[in-house]
Amino acid sequence: MTQIQFNLDIDVLKESVMNSNIDAVVKSSIVLVLNEFMEKKRDEHLQASAYERSPERRDYRNGYYERELLISIGKIKLRVPRTREGDFSTSIFERFSRVDQALTLSMLEMVVNGVSTRKVKNIVEQLCGESVSKSFVSSLTEKLDPVVNKWANRPLNVQYFPYLYADAMYIKVREHNKVVPKAVYLMTAMDEEKKRQVIGLKIDHAESFEAWQGFFSDLKARGLQSPKLIVSDAHAGLKKAIDREFIGTSWQRCSVHFKRNIINKLPKKGSSQVIADLRRIYQTISCEEARKFKDDLLMNHQDNPKLKKAIEILEDGFEESIQYLNEPKMYQRHLSSTNSLERLNQEIRRRERVIRIFPNTQSAFRLIGALLMENENLQLNRRYTLKP
Repeated sequence: MTQIQFNLDIDVLKESVMNSNIDAVVKSSIVLVLNEFMEKKRDEHLQASAYERSPERRDYRNGYYERELLISIGKIKLRVPRTREGDFSTSIFERFSRVDQALTLSMLEMVVNGVSTRKVKNIVEQLCGESVSKSFVSSLTEKLDPVVNKWANRPLNVQYFPYLYADAMYIKVREHNKVVPKAVYLMTAMDEEKKRQVIGLKIDHAESFEAWQGFFSDLKARGLQSPKLIVSDAHAGLKKAIDREFIGTSWQRCSVHFKRNIINKLPKKGSSQVIADLRRIYQTISCEEARKFKDDLLMNHQDNPKLKKAIEILEDGFEESIQYLNEPKMYQRHLSSTNSLERLNQEIRRRERVIRIFPNTQSAFRLIGALLMENENLQLNRRYTLKP
């Protein structure tokens, strides 16, 4: 191990102690130590001290240049030694770059967790005594691009997912100096051990059959195999895309959304028994039992003219809302609805409220992708019970 003896200018350090605050003292100490360290490293590289004549000398000194280094208490300016041939380099900046990286990662984490760039800018100024622009903070988030893109395009042929969940939500994005709505497409999957993960993210102009079909095609190109069951809402374009791209796959209409649609058509008063009968249908564990309870509901309430619209909705969508009952009992309550995706959407909404309008589509993809990566294990593996 190299032994280095430092010859520090104590007068400079003393002046800092007498006339400055503690941050200035620490900064001065670091500058003196690092400058001396680099000086000794140059001597080792040259294999000769200053003014020393030596047959082992490899090169000659060529002055210094100044370079700034950002540390936790602010920015310092160092004198970096040079050589004539220019082949001497110091590891100081690489070693201490972890401080800069830690600061960068902290800022990225704040942005991803919903802290506005203006607030991040203020926090950095408080911590480091350095003024940074909002555009600088925004540019730091671009460091997420390679990570998010690698995650979003990872191969899906290494594992089979029998159950998929699909949904879309809208965000606001600035495009050509206008604020326009954009559709965020999400696909999550559950494996046979009931572990879930986000497998697909896409941002498009609007929710449509063509966009859903393209989304599914991209997933298949990454190796996604046709699942047993896909759970989603009843968007017509989504249903058509499922039929077109996943031949032989059953479609489960989200039972929570379906029940809400029915309940919304019921009279405001006197519907408690109808609601109880409706919920009993989805508390069963077999299609036969669910059909029996549905027939009981129709028999008990079909003569009420105020329930006509609600009963029509029930009859039209009933079979598609009980497809989860064809699966093993251990999976059924996880397949009846898109509740887990709804919870994920809520988390995205919470962060979106801070940003309000994404500056462009790429920034939206970047931050939503980073958020999904962060929440994948924490949020999706929880069990949610949202009632209609």
